[in-house]
Amino acid sequence: MQTIGMPKISRKGANLPTSPIRKLAHQATLANERGVHIYHLNIGQPDLPSPKSALTALRTYEEKVIAYGPSEGTKSFRMKLTTYYKKHNIDISPEDILVTTGASEAIIMALDCITNEGDELIIPEPFYANYETFAAACGVKVIGVPSAFETQFALPEIDDIEAAINPKTRALFICNPNNPSGYVYKKEELKALAELAIKHDIFFIVDEVYREFLYDGETHTSVLEFEGLAQHAILIDSMSKRYSMCGARIGCLVTKNKEVVAAALKFAQSRLCPPTIALHACEAAIDEPSAYLTESVREYTQRRTTAIKSLQAIPGVEVAVPKGAFYCLARLPITDSDHFAKWMLESFSVDNETLMVAPANGFFSGDKTGKDMIRIAFVLESKKLVRALDLLRLALEKYPNKTI
Repeated sequence: MQTIGMPKISRKGANLPTSPIRKLAHQATLANERGVHIYHLNIGQPDLPSPKSALTALRTYEEKVIAYGPSEGTKSFRMKLTTYYKKHNIDISPEDILVTTGASEAIIMALDCITNEGDELIIPEPFYANYETFAAACGVKVIGVPSAFETQFALPEIDDIEAAINPKTRALFICNPNNPSGYVYKKEELKALAELAIKHDIFFIVDEVYREFLYDGETHTSVLEFEGLAQHAILIDSMSKRYSMCGARIGCLVTKNKEVVAAALKFAQSRLCPPTIALHACEAAIDEPSAYLTESVREYTQRRTTAIKSLQAIPGVEVAVPKGAFYCLARLPITDSDHFAKWMLESFSVDNETLMVAPANGFFSGDKTGKDMIRIAFVLESKKLVRALDLLRLALEKYPNKTI
């Protein structure tokens, strides 16, 4: 009898990193099936209501055909974005904007446009875990430059970043405010990175999806505010967090570099268009009164205070206090946060409740870094946050492998 073989998947598919944010989804499903309620602190899914204007636009959509739209996004949406950006000291035209299916597609398109297989990206650590996945999918290697817990994950020394630049380097890449640390990069830090990009003739990509979420009087400086950087700067943005519309999957790639825009449009045309109805809803969301975002920031400010206070009260736990976004990194008295997070879903509950967190190792490029840390997303209202973090305290008391 002839032996039937098994076709092999690609090395690329086999070697893509697993998301630390979602890799325990199976264990969470099994816990739910056992009747255990899970407090999800693992993922940046806001629970705030989406804007009423967006929901109304969905409910009153009257077109008889849900048709294709322009590959670059509708002109009306891009015009509204230019007005929004102008309020944030970003002066661009609609032709500088390409609407994408979420910020994820914007990043992938940017990498497809500026890199070749074997090229490298330099990203300060910690960084959003999916950056490494996007890079690997494009055949690009991430070079992480470590920042320190003790400095609240401030930008590493510029000399250390410059030392990592070589002929394969195509871009510097940061998230500002940072996911997962919540660090907000100072204007001086951004200026130093901008000067490096110009000096070495490489791109400077900045993911600015958390622009609005700032605390303790912090201010945000956009990569597109720097003079002389127009041909090097690529801004990544999204409607997901700002308007609590993660499922809409509408983002954008913004740059004044016409060659990048033209190349990105080719990729955009190959996937036809961003989702028509989602774009319709997001266009309405931009018209929501400013009070919506003001109230959102007020709510997240309260949640941040609640989360930090609760974490600091747990014996053996250290927390880097975030100045932006809605995440923080906590150092626990453990040696393997992957095992701990899995154990909480499989073996720990109190009154049929447990919590799900994101092990932090996936936010670093090294195999060992971050193994004693978790990322907390403070996206639940304060009462639920208090309960979830009390469960974390109880879990650490019962966990058999703690170090204190």
